[in-house]
Amino acid sequence: MLSVMMSLPVNLLRVAFCLAAATAALGQDLPRTFPGAEWERVKPEKAGYSSEKLAVLRAWLQTQKTTAMLVAVDGRIVFEYGDLKRVSKVASVRKSVLAMLYGAYVNEGKIDLTRTVTQLGLDDVSPFLDIEKNATLYQLLTARSGIYHATANKELTDLSPRRGSQAPGTYFQYQNWDFNAAGTAFEKLTGKDIFAALESGLAKPIGMQDFDRAKQRKNDEMPITKHPEYAMYFSTRDMARLGLLMLADGDWAGKRLMPKGWRDRITTLVTPASEIHPIALSQRTQIGLWGYGMLWWVWTRRILLASSPVHTRARTVQWAPTASTSPCCPR
Repeated sequence: MLSVMMSLPVNLLRVAFCLAAATAALGQDLPRTFPGAEWERVKPEKAGYSSEKLAVLRAWLQTQKTTAMLVAVDGRIVFEYGDLKRVSKVASVRKSVLAMLYGAYVNEGKIDLTRTVTQLGLDDVSPFLDIEKNATLYQLLTARSGIYHATANKELTDLSPRRGSQAPGTYFQYQNWDFNAAGTAFEKLTGKDIFAALESGLAKPIGMQDFDRAKQRKNDEMPITKHPEYAMYFSTRDMARLGLLMLADGDWAGKRLMPKGWRDRITTLVTPASEIHPIALSQRTQIGLWGYGMLWWVWTRRILLASSPVHTRARTVQWAPTASTSPCCPR
């Protein structure tokens, strides 16, 4: 099972095709392992990849703006580039990580995704319009709330439809009010600070090597909106641990950190590429057929990158890169 983690966006489909091209004769059938204090490294050929062809990928990465990249197969590093320890703001990845955190609390019954923004007390500087009051938490997580309240990200705010123009659940709009309000809702319903939940629920159990609670930031967006941006700061090698956790469906070395099946729920397509808005974003996602699930970008359809024996890896690449980079998106 292949996971790919990068800091700073590159063309994910191009990377995926490069990785497919780098596949050599099948390597050994290695059992999945989970890194302890450090990652295990193996020669690419042992995992079915070509060192020579991965060197070509390295040369290509040097022409891009990528600061670091890690490729792991079944929990073992076969390729690395740049400074894997460098901690940086992971932008929209914060949303996917929040979705991972939601799982345990939904499973325990502490979070009910059908509750409305009114029931959750998510009122903002400007009160909800009547049409907005019945938007649900699920619709916030899928960016289909129909609430187009301004946020500090003026670029996205300016691209949003007029308030009241779309009924909840009927229209996808990538804009930060849904995402930030989902963070506020998480804290209200769990009674926990997002970063405390991140530290205890994910960072410590999977042994993140570079996680620092003090570096995580809530950026106040008043007087525009009451709901802050919950900015997260990770290293590439720590994002790879999150990717491995997703590949393992929430199980880390026998310890269940997300409910079984939650991975599939949040990465199940809700909005196909053809329905993504704003239009400029839609045009970029349709190049690679990126649709949206629950705070996760998901390919609209499976793309097999090469003929057998690469298919298993290709199906995995389908969603693994989205753990670290979305194809386009602002914070």
